Amino acid sequence: MKQTIKEIEMLLQSVTEPDDPFVKKCQQDERKGVQALLQRWKKKQEELMAEKRRFEKMMVYEKEAQKQGFQYVAGIDEVGRGPLAGPVVAAAVILPENIFISGINDSKKLSSKKREQLYQEIKNEALAIGIGVVGADVIDEINIYQATKKAMNIAINQLSIFPDFLLIDAMKIDTPITQRSLIKGDSLSVSIASASIIAKVYRDRLMMEYSKKYPEYQFEKNAGYGTREHIQAIRKFGPTPIHRKTFAPIKEYIHNENEK
Repeated sequence: MKQTIKEIEMLLQSVTEPDDPFVKKCQQDERKGVQALLQRWKKKQEELMAEKRRFEKMMVYEKEAQKQGFQYVAGIDEVGRGPLAGPVVAAAVILPENIFISGINDSKKLSSKKREQLYQEIKNEALAIGIGVVGADVIDEINIYQATKKAMNIAINQLSIFPDFLLIDAMKIDTPITQRSLIKGDSLSVSIASASIIAKVYRDRLMMEYSKKYPEYQFEKNAGYGTREHIQAIRKFGPTPIHRKTFAPIKEYIHNENEK
């Protein structure tokens, strides 16, 4: 008795090799439904192979460091340099050598749903994750560039495994650890891309919490960035303790209020 198309569909889900005997059996099955299933399976396998090639390409800097004898390569990235409110958040991520997580990319290129999914996968697979958070008061005190470096150093120090090599997105930081700065590193390195996802999801969740405390500013939608509605809320209600007082237009708002 022949297997039903539904049964074949279920069995194909666990097949990964094109020369698997079950694939050959399906090729000999003349039913149109089976042939359609086989074509879909082949397309899915081709997409998976293409994703694995892309992932391999994004592992080149990690592998290069490992060939030089470095054991623990940490990718570092930050989120939140541009917003008018909330902290700057950095993440440091150390991944195992032979890892594959489908879909990892620069967090800005991913949907929020995909980021959440990858955030959990990275947390499950990473050897170590560190997060650094620097609030608006410190940003105002030392400037956003220095605050970003501070957040990155905090993230490194939060790692349970101390790294011996750093891959950093477009920055250099003050540390004795060997480092390499990559322009657009979150598109070039799996470790940096993973750090960008961790930092982005962590910061978005923080801003969701702040939105409950300060609902007028719609932080759940804008994550602290200067949308029209956000700026209107600042003009109407004034800045909150999590607003960056040295950033325009908040700086001007405070100046004008003081002039009154």
